[in-house]
Amino acid sequence: MTARHRPDIVLVLTDQHRADVSAREGFPLDTTPFLDELGRSGAWFDRAYTTSPLCCPARTSLMTGRFPSAHRVTQNPAHPLAVRDADLFGEARAAGYATAMIGKNHTYLDASSVDHWVEFMHDGQVAAPSKALNKEFDKWLAGLRHRTHEKPTPFPVEAQNPHRIVDEALAWAAGVPDDRPFLLTVSIPEPHNPYQVPEPYFSLFPEESLPPTRTGAEVLEGKSFPWRYLRSLGERAVADYEGAIAPSRSNYFGMLRLIDDELRRLLTGLEGRHRVRERVVVATADHGDFVGEYGLVRKGAEIPDILARVPLVVNGDAVRPAGAPRPEHVSLADLMPTLCEAMGRELPDGVQGRSLWPLLTGRPCPADEFSSSYVEQGMGGLPYGPGDVAGQMPGLIFDGPDGEPRWDELNAATQSGRRRKVRSGDWTLYADIVGDFRLYNLREDPLELVDRWSDPAAADERVRLLSLLAVWQMRAEDPLPTVPGGYRLKRDPRNHLAPYRHSEGKGQSS
Repeated sequence: MTARHRPDIVLVLTDQHRADVSAREGFPLDTTPFLDELGRSGAWFDRAYTTSPLCCPARTSLMTGRFPSAHRVTQNPAHPLAVRDADLFGEARAAGYATAMIGKNHTYLDASSVDHWVEFMHDGQVAAPSKALNKEFDKWLAGLRHRTHEKPTPFPVEAQNPHRIVDEALAWAAGVPDDRPFLLTVSIPEPHNPYQVPEPYFSLFPEESLPPTRTGAEVLEGKSFPWRYLRSLGERAVADYEGAIAPSRSNYFGMLRLIDDELRRLLTGLEGRHRVRERVVVATADHGDFVGEYGLVRKGAEIPDILARVPLVVNGDAVRPAGAPRPEHVSLADLMPTLCEAMGRELPDGVQGRSLWPLLTGRPCPADEFSSSYVEQGMGGLPYGPGDVAGQMPGLIFDGPDGEPRWDELNAATQSGRRRKVRSGDWTLYADIVGDFRLYNLREDPLELVDRWSDPAAADERVRLLSLLAVWQMRAEDPLPTVPGGYRLKRDPRNHLAPYRHSEGKGQSS
């Protein structure tokens, strides 16, 4: 790969962005027209999965190409303790790339990890912004305490995180010489709660126009304890929890359109550079949001498909247009090795994800390599249950300093235990540490309400997915540390496994 053709990489990451709420997926509201256009002219995956439906574990996986059980970040507070060697920014710098992280971080990374760093979170810019308007907006945003604002946000679009982040990204990119490639990560904290959006986006999807949810709180009685606990937390914190769901949904969809317009503005602003440099654009998210399904908002309960599946669109000069969703099952952990290959870097030790670059560029790829995806959740220990909460144990139900109920969906109760998910074809398997196994047909039952684990008609699928789970569990074991001068591991250059199955070591990667 010549220096001239090393592509710029623009990585756009949204937070709590559900995969199925877009027109390209058949959703009745046109929430992301520009992203849909990018998908149609590039590649989009409707079977892309997070590594864990939680911010820090997922983001750490994206940066390191490692699963949570390997990098050890299985809960948000553990983000500074990530176990890793190489990461995406380190590989980009080694390849001579200029690097920038602009927006939400929420990983082990810090300002020393990149050439340019501007950090935002859900309450606005981490360092005090210079403009008075932005300071005022950030103070207002923090005052929402992650809840729903049921009127138009009383600040213009220009004060919103996505707009300010894109401004920062364009200003930085303008200073990078054309003869030097860059890795620009634009990490938008929305549409994560607090659910708020200004005009004209507030009125785009009014409550009366919203498609109804397919389920309500009535199904929670058939779900496990964390689901019901989430609902009870919301009801303690919000006087009319049920009544707040519709405005939360309306704001969520409006924010998606705002983000989509900012993505268009970002890429339009980079067009001058694109005329002299090839580029790759990746747009994805860390995990989903209930957005009203099951009578819930936010996240936290187990690993349903609605939280685990993420949007993934890849567009670029070398990306072969697919025109339709790609059938492969892929993971956030696959993006780091994919972008390493795009930059001309070999996969570092410790990386567990698989390179998608052959798929994206139309080169041969093992047919079975992407026939399943794997997701993890849970911080360990035994799962908490109703008896534990009855005693009001610290760390389960807790209030703020003023005694007001605190609404924290990520707590000891919802994150306790260990859970695993495998998706293959129309089927998904759930397993947890105390031996609860469930099997769902996602084509017939996308919200996973009918457990087929004991159904004789599903016996073959049960065995098939259990076999896949066993392989994935071994695949996700940590290969680090490597021992200098020790045994040399046999590795496929793209971390593909399919060519070696049942081959007695004779298989070769394509």
